[in-house]
Parts: sequence; C-alpha cells; structure tokens
Amino acid sequence: MWGWADPGEKVSIALDGRQVSETTADPKGKWTVSLDLSAFGQGPFEMIVEGKNRIRISDVVIGEVWVASGQSNMEFILKDAIGAEAEISRSSNSHIRQFRVERAATANVQVDCKGQWQVADPGTAGEFTAVGYYFAKSLESNLQVPVGLIHASWGGTTAEAWTEPSAFDSDADLNAGRGRALKRIAEYPQLRAEWVKAFGTWLKNTKREDTPTADTAAFAGKAISEGEWTPIQFPGVLEANNLPNAGAVWMRRQVEIPPNLAGTRLGLSFGAFDTFDSVYWNGELIHSIRFEDFPGTGFLRRGGDYVIPANKVLTGSNTLALRFFQPVTATKSAAVPKVGPIIISGKWLAKAEYALPSLSAEEAAAVPKAPAIPPPPELSPSYLYNGMIAPMLRYGISGVIWYQGESNNWRAHQYNVAFPLLIDGWRKARQQGDFPFYYCQIANYLEKKPEPGESSWAELREAQNKTLALANTGQAVLIDMGEADDIHPRNKKEAGERLARIALAKTYGKEISFSGPVFSKMTVEDGKAHLSFSITDGGLVAKPLPKEYNISTRTGVTAPLVPNSPGSELEGFAILGDNGKWVWANAMIEGETVIVWSDKVPSPIAVRYGWADNPTCNLYNAAGLPASPFRTDDLPVSTLKEKY
Repeated sequence: MWGWADPGEKVSIALDGRQVSETTADPKGKWTVSLDLSAFGQGPFEMIVEGKNRIRISDVVIGEVWVASGQSNMEFILKDAIGAEAEISRSSNSHIRQFRVERAATANVQVDCKGQWQVADPGTAGEFTAVGYYFAKSLESNLQVPVGLIHASWGGTTAEAWTEPSAFDSDADLNAGRGRALKRIAEYPQLRAEWVKAFGTWLKNTKREDTPTADTAAFAGKAISEGEWTPIQFPGVLEANNLPNAGAVWMRRQVEIPPNLAGTRLGLSFGAFDTFDSVYWNGELIHSIRFEDFPGTGFLRRGGDYVIPANKVLTGSNTLALRFFQPVTATKSAAVPKVGPIIISGKWLAKAEYALPSLSAEEAAAVPKAPAIPPPPELSPSYLYNGMIAPMLRYGISGVIWYQGESNNWRAHQYNVAFPLLIDGWRKARQQGDFPFYYCQIANYLEKKPEPGESSWAELREAQNKTLALANTGQAVLIDMGEADDIHPRNKKEAGERLARIALAKTYGKEISFSGPVFSKMTVEDGKAHLSFSITDGGLVAKPLPKEYNISTRTGVTAPLVPNSPGSELEGFAILGDNGKWVWANAMIEGETVIVWSDKVPSPIAVRYGWADNPTCNLYNAAGLPASPFRTDDLPVSTLKEKY
C-alpha cells in the first residue's frame, strides 16, 4: 500500500480492527508499506488508514489481481460480446472485480490515476473488459479466490505508447523514432499557429472563405427532393457531372441500422481528404472541422474517423450527410466507408452547395503548406505508460494479460523488438522480477486470399511467437476466432479462457493444457517436408473445417469456406520450391509429425502454415487448442524496412 501524508506523519493500517502495519511519511510526504496478510482469509474486511485523518475503506477482499491492458480488443466490453445478455444476467459474483483506469495520456510519469473498483453484477459487468471478465471468471472458478482486474486499455494504440520511457534507450531505431515524435510534438503548436494565420489570410486574399448555407435541412434533412442530386460512386473522386472542382459539396445516403446495433455508439470512417468536412446524422450536425480547428490542405484529418452517439442510432433507415468544403482542389477517397461494421460504399448522391472559380497558377503556388501533424497523445511514445501504467505498477499484481498488436501491423517486423522491450520495461520499473505476462496473438482478419503470399498480419503473429523466448510469458492463439470484416472478434469468452488456461498452468501449477502444437523442426525426405511439433497434448488433430466462415457476427454475414487444398487432411500449408514460388500444399498427420508435399514442388525448401491475413487452417492438438501460424524460412519480410 502507498499514499501521501505530511512529511514525518505517522500512518497506521488496520484490517478488521487489527493493526497490520505502521510507517512514517518521508520528507516529501510519501509513504509505502508491504502488508503480511497470511493470517487473514479472503474477506470481505474493513480497512482503516489513519494518520492525522482517518480513511475507512469497506468491502476489501484478498485474492489475485491481474492487469488487463492493450488496445481495442482488450477495451472491448462484455455487453458487446457474443452471448452477452445471458452472461450479464448471471454475472453476480462479489469475488470478481474491476478497477477501470481512466484514460490518461501524458508526457510525464504520473504517480496517481483515476478510477474505482466495481463488483461484477448485472448492473456493472457489461462494462467490464470482456476478455478480462472471462479470464477472471475462469480463475475464480478454478482457484476459489477473489480475482481483481486493473483494466488499463485504449483502442487503436501502438506498443510504443505503452512502453516505459527508458526502455527506448536499448534500441537505436525505436529511440530515433521516439526522438522524432517528441520533436514534432514540441514544435507543432507554434507551426500550427503560423499556418492557421497564413491559411486564413490566403483564403481572404483569394476570396475563398467558406460561406455555408443557413438551410442545412435542404441538404441533410431526412425528407428532401433528390431530383437535382447526382449519383456517384463512393469511395472515389467527388468531381462528376455538375460537381465543382472546388467549393462546397454535399454527399448523402441512407444507412440501414439493424435492431442489434440500434442504441449503440458507432464509429464512422470514410478516409482522409484534402477538405474540411461536417457530418450530419438524421439532419443533426454531430461533427465539424474548420481550418481553425484542424490544419489542412495536404492531410486534414487522421483517417476521417468520427463517432455517432448511441442515442442517435435508430433502428431502420438513418440519413447520413457529409458536407465537404474544398477551397483548393477536388476531394478523393480510397478508403472503404463504414458505419460501425456496416459497409456504406457504392451509390451515394451528391450536390454542390456552391462552386469556387479555378485558382490561378500564382494563387495555387501560394497555398500555405500545413505542418506535419504530430501523433495524438494516445499514440505518443510512453504517454499511455506514463498516465495509465506507471501509477499502478506498485500494486500487488499477480501478472499482466495483454491484447494488442493490430496498430503495429504495418511495421510488424519491428514488433520483434518493440514488444519484448515493452515487457522488459514494465518488469524493470516494477522491480519485482519477471512477473507473468500473458498475451493474445492477434486473430485472423480481412478477406481470404486465393493464393499464398506475404502478410504483415502473419509477420506480427510471428513477432508475438518469438516473444515467448522471454521468461514467464505465454500466448493465447486466436487464429480461429476472427471475422473478415471486423477487427474486433466478438468471441471474447474463448479468448479469455485460453489466457486463463495459461495462467492456471504456468502461474498456479494446475495440470491443464494451455497451448496448441508448437512447431520445432523440419526435415525433408523423398520430396516431402516432415514437420515436428511439441505440446501435442494427446496427439495432433485435424479439426473438421466448417462450411462457412464469419464475415461479421454483428450482422450475421458468413461466406462459404472454399478449401485451398481440396482433399487434404490439413489446410493452411504452403510449400516453396527452388523456383521461388509458394504453392498450396497437401498435409497429413503421422503420429507427432505433419507431412507436407505438393506435386508441383519435387524438392521442398520451406513450409509456411497459416501465413496470411485470414488463413484457413485446422491443425490442433487433442486438447482442442490451435497451432500458431509459423514459417520455416528466414526470407526477408514485407515490413522489414518500416520503422517507428
């Protein structure tokens, strides 16, 4: 325990009336103690902390505490998971609790954070981290002790934002990237102020200041005449027929919201534009960006991502209207627009509000260039560690569960260094040895590819595999849980329970299977590759393939599963010959070995398994746990040159 008092103030701690510790605040007013609770049971207890004042803390229990951290798949709450309604209704359990660390991204290491403990019940459990909840539920059931979660996650964030500051010093590339980011952050306010002033002057001098209509209902309202609107395909270039190259252009379409998404906070994304945009939902303005708010021309926004408030999302037809003020040039998007999981590409309607004359060569050359946008606080190096991890690392934790990596996907190779550095940094900062650090391997995602090829997602999974070389780590493989159109697979129960298996086996010494088959070596005999595995737990198994795979469980969309190697016992294997071309291979189980071959490859050089964004693969062990994707080659990867 720790806290603050006057310098030299005596502090005592009592549990159920029995004093368990006493200390004195240091000259800076800080105090910390370790409590011997071996003579106590699980509670609940009342704790009294007393110095010059008296603090009473009721309903204290003693048990196992795990930090649950990462990005959006850890942030994903129970009420959005598959089977949530039934699970929440039976969630009352005073031995499962969550402390949700409030979001905080800061430049300096913090000593305190905001949040509160909540006991799991039907009124609270829906807001628990879903992965963490199922992890805690499994531990509590098996260990018969209270389990607390310290939930500190933030969607869309990179590993570097969660890394302890001094950890960067051990890698030149990451440290250089950190330096560049911090320099941009420091210089940006002045550069931005200069640009806003210069761009405003340019708009005024060229008579291109925005003059928005007062009658927005004529463009964004639910009931309007669409006869004068131009059908366009979106994404694409917003310059067609009678649409101007510059000026103000509106786009609109109807979005059908199914009952299961009504009343749900939904993200809206439609790509990055050279424009200033306003978003209307059912005729109401919900977001708007002016040049004074966000620096522009060249890259105005980070991806065009917005949020539609939950109370605005109605069942049935909803009207989405976008207004683009484009003072310089026409707007173009290549991103697939979405409302939540709903793809809204295809036919839209567009109409000009007003047009601006073409720029002269002199006017175009004088457009002030916007400064490079620094990363936001939640993506800045160490900012999330400083604000959300450092304040609670002193807590008496049993270990960490982690689900992150999607935002590092585009530079997956560097994750081989970044992820271990993150873990080492947390351990060194806590100064309690190599505490358990168990993590989810990122799930399958995106469309299935008809031919073998390179994949940054596979490279990220490989980096996660290699991180198992660190002491006291474990990996829950989720290669069979993903959804093609949703980066947030909703089967969080299995994910949490697979993490719990690792903890039960490795931390608590339970006799339980915790890993799928792990590739160990390859030999070649008579034109066939022979792959050996460890952790087969009763033998290797070819799990029957389903007839369909999930596109999105939110919308219920599936697609037929077409095998890449028809007739093969195992799917997901590709083989490389001396011609340098990967082809799908046949594979079969023979004891503790998998034999891989193809008539097209008489002399195999290497084998890959599950090496794709969204692979079809079915190698398991008898415990029902999947093998992780792997490769036997060491060829250069596609993200080799991508750096932080």
